[in-house]
Amino acid sequence: MVQKSKPPAAASQPKRRGRPRAYEPDVALGKALDLFRRQGFAATSLDDLSEATGMNRPSLYGAFGDKRELYIKSYQRYREEARASMAAIFREEMPLRQRLERIFASALNIYLSGEAGPRGCFTVVTAASEAVSDPDIRAMVLDGLTELDKAFAGCFRRAKEKGELPGSADPAVLAQIASATVHSIAVRSRARVPRKELEAIVKSAIDMMVGAKA
Repeated sequence: MVQKSKPPAAASQPKRRGRPRAYEPDVALGKALDLFRRQGFAATSLDDLSEATGMNRPSLYGAFGDKRELYIKSYQRYREEARASMAAIFREEMPLRQRLERIFASALNIYLSGEAGPRGCFTVVTAASEAVSDPDIRAMVLDGLTELDKAFAGCFRRAKEKGELPGSADPAVLAQIASATVHSIAVRSRARVPRKELEAIVKSAIDMMVGAKA
């Protein structure tokens, strides 16, 4: 009896490994950002970053460079997200008081977010410390501060042109007061000051700025 030969087995295709979500650069960067915001630069180790992102050290180096480079990329990501969250409020036409209320409310939403507690502002809480010894981070911090001052100055300048502020009002000075208020609530939020108290600080600052006379 002639045995039928078995058909040749189909050539096995190499199995493709799907990249774990944690290895997606955008996702991993977001996790690194959260960790740096919570712990700062010095207190965050490569092992911490590896655990948070799900990436081993060689993968981290390959995707982002060393710890400092990852920190800078995280700070850039933070600034992009913060800018995007407030861009429309600065751009749209609305009364000055309403605009300021929405800007500060948006800032509080950012600062008070975080599963492990309020994370505050990356610039004020962690980047400002690194700016002392790192010229690149210092340049980024100064750029961020200047950008916020200019955005607020534009708001006050338009309000002055529309008669919402007296002719003697100085948009640049008011902008610095507004920025200082942002920085103050960022620090206080990290210290877990209740939102109601932060909102009271914001209301008093807005009352002063809207009714301020240079």
